Amino acid sequence: MPDLQPAPLILDIRSKRYRRAGYPATEALRDLRLVFPPGSVTAVLGPSGCGKTTALRILLGLDTAFEGEVRHRPDRIGVVFQEPRLLPWRSIEANLRLAATAAGRPHDQVAPLLERVGLGGWGSRFPGELSLGMARRAALARALVVEPELLVLDEPLVSLDDATASRLRVLLGELIAECGITTVLVTHQLEDALAMADRIAVFGRPPHSLRGVLEKPKGSAGSLALLRRELARRFPEQAG
Repeated sequence: MPDLQPAPLILDIRSKRYRRAGYPATEALRDLRLVFPPGSVTAVLGPSGCGKTTALRILLGLDTAFEGEVRHRPDRIGVVFQEPRLLPWRSIEANLRLAATAAGRPHDQVAPLLERVGLGGWGSRFPGELSLGMARRAALARALVVEPELLVLDEPLVSLDDATASRLRVLLGELIAECGITTVLVTHQLEDALAMADRIAVFGRPPHSLRGVLEKPKGSAGSLALLRRELARRFPEQAG
């Protein structure tokens, strides 16, 4: 019997409108279709206001007021938001244990995950005792402890200094590669997309937000240079 491959996650938005009393409806997204192959790492790249967050909320099922559908959304989803959103009255370890319990997953990965993200020995500390970079790493461990079938990273490096962002970028890239989880990275930073993703969905002005999808060539830094040049050719506003 042949192995059954998981179906790709499909985001199909025919139209998304925002309505306010007394004002005409504003269309934020139109004719946006993205397919996320199993195990792929897709960066959603674009400036503020281009519809990235709206598309993300629909993908996660947080916004259902749209025309279209999301097909094959998995049950277990790990999310790292722009803000770490750790419960401040619980220790870091307790935050992870609570997430594992809610997802029906065992607790045996809590300590190893904290070690892996560089927070070994910090499990008994509280979120207020952590720097922003450390809190982001704790939030990443919390997302992974649920053993997600889909990992969503919403601007995970925003507001970090360059050195901290660079270290966390490397860690994220390593963990994503190790886990092999279908991953969606939302960012407005080209460097994040180049470092972590194997395909880049480029967003522009709404409502026709999706400009195109570029597949990253296999290989080393030379391939990244080729991808940067292709981005500059097709989407000059994104490749500065």
